Amino acid sequence: MTKILKDEDLVGSGLMAVAIDALETAFLARAGNRLISPPRHHVSFPDRGDLVFTVGGILGEKPLAGFRVYETFDGVEHSQIVAVWSADDARLKGIVLGARLGSLRTGAIGGLAIRHLSAPDARTVGILGSGAQARTQLAAAATVRKLDRARVYSRDAKNRTAFAAEMQQALGIEVEPAGSASEAVDDADIVICATTSQTPVIHARDLKPGMHVNTVGPKTHQGYELGLDIADVAAVIATDSPEQTRAYASPFFLADSGNEHRMADLADIIAGKAAGRGSPGDTTLFCSVGLAGTEVVVASAILDSL
Repeated sequence: MTKILKDEDLVGSGLMAVAIDALETAFLARAGNRLISPPRHHVSFPDRGDLVFTVGGILGEKPLAGFRVYETFDGVEHSQIVAVWSADDARLKGIVLGARLGSLRTGAIGGLAIRHLSAPDARTVGILGSGAQARTQLAAAATVRKLDRARVYSRDAKNRTAFAAEMQQALGIEVEPAGSASEAVDDADIVICATTSQTPVIHARDLKPGMHVNTVGPKTHQGYELGLDIADVAAVIATDSPEQTRAYASPFFLADSGNEHRMADLADIIAGKAAGRGSPGDTTLFCSVGLAGTEVVVASAILDSL
């Protein structure tokens, strides 16, 4: 019988480790040209919004195929569907309904970037944003690094206080609210930027040398959450999908900045085909844009684990 999972089934701290391990395999497959991951596809419904499809999978001994679809319609309720097939026997492995899988997948990709680009002894995190993406990014960071402390800033004091209390209990590390973005990232080893801001919330002057930065929020010429000078000082700039950075309706935020040609594929860094962090003083930057096919890989691993 085909499994059907919902958001309430995707609970438990162990799922992030499952997702990160599954994605490590997927990114190595990508470096070996065995991951199917075309840019996302939009189907427009005029005056209503889009259905957005990411289709893909993985080749090899146990090939997978599937898709994720979500909508951009106006409304209070928003959901997603991920369907996974076994590509060698046409068996529908399962369906996952709800938004949590997408957040888990994006957090796990951020965790992979932290695993392969941040300093191995990184202990402190500065978080900008207090929504679902900030939560899963911090959970992923705590999965791949032995963290001692995190500080969070978002515009709503009530939200950042609630975030700090919730994540401190969930992760067993000290998490405290900060009074400003610069205070949150001051002296941090890792910065997670997961805001909805269309203007930069931090700049290079806010970062200490050797820091790693994940940017999850807006990243096009229409609006971006990081100062372009952070890319200027970064020794390594990576993304999960160079194809997707070229597929936005508005140009990617690094386009015409002089830095876009330096952007490496995270898969190549993981596989040792491209250079990662070279010294403790290197600042590194990861631009998360969403790699198609990875939702399918994560969903398959979770379906197998439950």
